[in-house]
Amino acid sequence: MTAPARTSGPVAAPPPGGLFRHRDFRLLWTGHTVSAVGSNMTVVALPLVAVAVLDATTFQVAVLTAAAWLPWLLAGLPVGAWVDRVRRRPVMIAADLTAAALFASVPVAALLGLLTVGHLLVVALGAGLARVFFETADQVYLPTLLRPEQVPEANARLHATQTASYLVGPGLAGLVAQVVGAVAAVALDALSFLLSALCLRRIRAVEPRPHRPAGTTSLRREVAAGLRFVVRDPYLRVLTVFGAASNIGLTGYQAVLVVFLVRSAELPAGLVGLLIGLASLGGVIGAALAARLPRRLGSARTVLVAGALTGPPALLIPLAGPGARTGWLVLGGVLVSLGVAVGNVVKGSFRQTYTPHRLLGRVTVSMQLLNYGTIPLAALLAGALGATWGPHGAIRAMTAWLALTPLILLAGPLRKRRDLPAAPS
Repeated sequence: MTAPARTSGPVAAPPPGGLFRHRDFRLLWTGHTVSAVGSNMTVVALPLVAVAVLDATTFQVAVLTAAAWLPWLLAGLPVGAWVDRVRRRPVMIAADLTAAALFASVPVAALLGLLTVGHLLVVALGAGLARVFFETADQVYLPTLLRPEQVPEANARLHATQTASYLVGPGLAGLVAQVVGAVAAVALDALSFLLSALCLRRIRAVEPRPHRPAGTTSLRREVAAGLRFVVRDPYLRVLTVFGAASNIGLTGYQAVLVVFLVRSAELPAGLVGLLIGLASLGGVIGAALAARLPRRLGSARTVLVAGALTGPPALLIPLAGPGARTGWLVLGGVLVSLGVAVGNVVKGSFRQTYTPHRLLGRVTVSMQLLNYGTIPLAALLAGALGATWGPHGAIRAMTAWLALTPLILLAGPLRKRRDLPAAPS
């Protein structure tokens, strides 16, 4: 499923021994790993700060999740067009430093007795905006650092550590929160972003200046070009709609999961982090399988299998409860995270090698506008349902929706193919 190189400059030949012998990729991977662990600590730590320190309501906790993802909806498209005009590594470093400063403000405010739910909302919103810049630039930067045939393996490795952070981050956050408080876990996230920026700064490869076609000066026209490419392409279109629909269910139940486990199931903070981490274990397995399954099944069929794992197993999660019933959360979460990991690696590699590189930033955020733009709406919906039906009722509704979303993949050309195409027709 690889395509001819479309980078705007030469890419150095890989050193013998694979990607981990590639110094610049190793630095990129290290920065990703450290930052991912810190970020996934915050996924648990920030709601724990809101619940345990500030006594926030279920709806307020859900709004925190919404605030973290709202920038994709508000700023994603212009950011994508702008990233296609500039070198990406400086953008990623600036985003890391901004996120570090925002998260560092939480323990400082707590020490001064000034911490409020409003402060947490500002931090979540600002860090979410920094994430828009970082992830968009990162998606475009990786293909300039490696050869096209290396991109799927690189994505699999990056996603493996990302999903491993889903296990390590929440468990570590729960442990830190139990021992020294949830605010300290947020402080560790600030440190992780500083380390990520340092790793990126040490990359030696000189990134080529993006090519600017003659006559293309309007940001609005560049945004429109990316949107048109996604809307007109049958593969990117169906993958975008599926991603948006499944994210409604995924984010919906995750937005109120901490509240449910702490208040309904009456579990201690340390166990909450451990359970959420264990539920993400399937992502580690999925990322390890993601490079092999397309060779055995075909890349298009692998996307369908991943979708089937992402949906129906979610129905096990609402069965969770105190005692041994927490096992349903772990089992359902493992299957769902496995499907998400496999799907994300295959779809991400497909987008990076299939899309003309000059459009990649715009195409990435055009897809993520819907994929991520539904997340704040889903979090608010889950919060409203949680306030009305309780967190358990909200989780039941959201996982029922998630179980149905794989049917969307059958509406496109994927069901007729073994492999995804290497380039647009």
